[in-house]
Amino acid sequence: MTSKHVHETHPDIVKRLRRAEGHLRGVIEMFGDGRSCLDLAQQLHAVEKAISEAKRALIHDHVDHCLDAAANGSAKSAKSVLAEFKAISKYL
Repeated sequence: MTSKHVHETHPDIVKRLRRAEGHLRGVIEMFGDGRSCLDLAQQLHAVEKAISEAKRALIHDHVDHCLDAAANGSAKSAKSVLAEFKAISKYL
């Protein structure tokens, strides 16, 4: 069984994602209302940006807490920390 992996910033990230989820629902309704393509594209861009910012916050939090802790004395080797950083940085 996997233990929970929760950071101090996770609740804020979840709030961001819930707002983006509500925004996306609104955009879907806009399609049904026959809104202009320009309006739709603009709102989809805003949703995309909100999700991107949530992802960025998650990755920065991981680098600040998990990798920093690993690099400063945990059981992980420097090689392992570097590999983990490379793996997560591909999502930036």
